[in-house]
Amino acid sequence: MITLKEALTKSSEELAELRAELETKAKESGLNAYVGFESSGKGVPILIKDNIQVKDWSVTSGSKILQGYIAPYEATAIKNLKSKGMMAFGRANMDEFAMGSTTESSFYGATKNPHGTDRVPGGSSGGSAAAVAGGIAIAALGSDTGGSIRQPAAYCGVVGMKPTYGRVSRFGLAAYASSLDQIGPIAQNVEDAAILYDAIKGHDDKDSTSADFEIEDIANNLNPDAKLTIAVIDNYISEADEDTQKAYADTVKVLEEAGHTIVHKNMQNTKYDIATYYILATAEAATNLARFDGVRYGTRAESKSTEELFFNTRSEGFGTEVKRRILLGNFVLSSGYYDAYYVKAQKVRHLIRDEFNAIFEEADLILSPVAPTVAPKIGASEDPLEMYKSDMYTIAINLAGLPAISLPVAKDDEGMPIGLQLIAKAFNEKTLFDGASSMEKAVNYSK
Repeated sequence: MITLKEALTKSSEELAELRAELETKAKESGLNAYVGFESSGKGVPILIKDNIQVKDWSVTSGSKILQGYIAPYEATAIKNLKSKGMMAFGRANMDEFAMGSTTESSFYGATKNPHGTDRVPGGSSGGSAAAVAGGIAIAALGSDTGGSIRQPAAYCGVVGMKPTYGRVSRFGLAAYASSLDQIGPIAQNVEDAAILYDAIKGHDDKDSTSADFEIEDIANNLNPDAKLTIAVIDNYISEADEDTQKAYADTVKVLEEAGHTIVHKNMQNTKYDIATYYILATAEAATNLARFDGVRYGTRAESKSTEELFFNTRSEGFGTEVKRRILLGNFVLSSGYYDAYYVKAQKVRHLIRDEFNAIFEEADLILSPVAPTVAPKIGASEDPLEMYKSDMYTIAINLAGLPAISLPVAKDDEGMPIGLQLIAKAFNEKTLFDGASSMEKAVNYSK
């Protein structure tokens, strides 16, 4: 597959042919990674997750309740994309309202992993990752609330990057958990991810959480020869399976040989991260999804009263996982439980952020697994608690608002990719991409 960097040098005629080729290949692939083939503007085609608004497109967040909804405006990330010679092309499948880790909760059915079509591609940005890995998208945009870019990138053997919270505008992104969500790139390699990140980043007056300062472009200034201090979290790796542990140890050795300094650290038990994340994320989700009531958006159920309209529309329109998280969110926000759960979770969130900051006083980056195992088989994640545990390594980064990038480093005996992630201080994407570029070069995953 042609890279994003190469595609940016192509003529408009060549790009038109490329778009037609991608659409044909996507329909024939059987991966169910695309759920629509709209295009917007001219330029290099970038696949867009189905929760990012593109004006005049059908945008449904993978849900029945938004069938028939047409976006009346453009997300800022899409506007920025178009200003850099790229275009929105195709809608990527996703877990409904970004709630899931497998892309099985989508109204459109499950997406398949191109490395093993009996396996999930991860989630919630599974369609984006599977399409890039399967050679039916040059690059894609996803959204990351608790690992939803990095985990599917790791499962599918591609590069996925979550920017610092506030670095990319959330205007036009359907909200799951507003204090955690970030739009980010999924690409074939680190340089392509940097190009796409450069295209979408920047301050936006329409997003009150947008950081109001500029940072230099990164893709043209990548330094794979930078020598950095990288922290490894010794007590984290014991939670992973043997293949992931081996890939982690081998990568640490390769990084040392490349001239990086390795320091060993411990962090609190991941069970606190999981509990904190699901309390806060579901509380915000319950609030954000209250707007989908059959009056303003998408599908409207048959009813004889306003109360019945709300009840029927939400009962018929939302899937099981979304209902589960709305119920949990309303519970932790309810009278009598708010202080015991929600307020306490916010306090733990600050402890998590402080713990990261303490490590960054001695290290430039942190190396961590992305998931405890390779991609599970489709249908194997029926227990929601087990699915939630698959996010154990990624959710703390969102709680702290930090940037992180997932890279493929190895494969298991069945040829399934294993990814690791690098984490950096807030707004230090330059160091993050330099470290990722160096790690990509040292690991040499493609061979």
